[in-house]
Amino acid sequence: MHGWIILDKPLGLGSTQGVSAVKRALRDGKYGKFKVGHGGTLDPLATGVLPVAIGEATKLAGRMLDSDKVYDFEVTFGVETDTLDREGKPVATSEVRPALAQVEAVLPRFTGPIEQVPPAYSALKVDGERAYDLARAGEEVKLASRSVVIHDLQILPGTGRGTAGEAGGGGGFPSRTPSVEPPLHQPAAGPPPRSGEDQITLRAHVSKGTYIRSLARDIAHALGTVGHVTMLRRVKAGPFSLDQAISLDKLEDAAKDRALEQLLLPLRAGLDDIPALSLTPDQAGLLRQGQVLAGVAKEDGQYFACLEETPIALVEALSGQVRVVRGFNL
Repeated sequence: MHGWIILDKPLGLGSTQGVSAVKRALRDGKYGKFKVGHGGTLDPLATGVLPVAIGEATKLAGRMLDSDKVYDFEVTFGVETDTLDREGKPVATSEVRPALAQVEAVLPRFTGPIEQVPPAYSALKVDGERAYDLARAGEEVKLASRSVVIHDLQILPGTGRGTAGEAGGGGGFPSRTPSVEPPLHQPAAGPPPRSGEDQITLRAHVSKGTYIRSLARDIAHALGTVGHVTMLRRVKAGPFSLDQAISLDKLEDAAKDRALEQLLLPLRAGLDDIPALSLTPDQAGLLRQGQVLAGVAKEDGQYFACLEETPIALVEALSGQVRVVRGFNL
């Protein structure tokens, strides 16, 4: 039992509870004791892909934390909350509702490298204390902006009163026109319009460290209004997607039937973007002892080193030498 179980985390469940569910399934199926960890925190109000590493795969969990993620999220305009999601208390309101075309036109401002200020209700530490603990205690939380990368940001088809296809002039994802910036409502122009969108659903492909709640807040502000996240679903984490994810019910049923291995993705699945390096038995023995392989004709970079079908190590090739980054005891 060394590999990955990908959960489709339900609403209201924390990531650590997801790990506990896998531990319980291993125990109920009498599989023995294995290390278990997750590859990226999901808030209880978020759903979707939660990679859970078992056994030697836990050595790759940190790498999974650093991977890109893809989220679908709904922004509801008109109210901003202190938590920037539907769990919080309102702190600002606005009558402005953006048109679908306005949303489409503003998204390029948030694509590529951007700076964002994390939510006050986050797990980041301020003077040794969690920001959300300070915020809950009524203290003012000031967090520094951070650099993140939004690789892609799109309106999901069928969102809003019209459809994204209609807004973009075609099917699928809408075309984006960075050069067009629609005029945003100004208070001096009189009562704001209410003919726009109350909600919009977006898909974002983001780098590690990106806060979707902050992204939603900033998009709303750029549209001359306020907003908060009312739905958040992770559809991809690193190489893992919803296609591979299972429900807690399926996990429990498999544990009862002692069939968890049928749900287990191999350790290699967490390194889908890493080329393989085939080893001889002698080379495998040297790497297992932590020694360096010399004279290996491979381009510089990371490799997944295997002896036939047995994973040996995640290695780094540099100038013809191969060193162990993470060794696997298999």
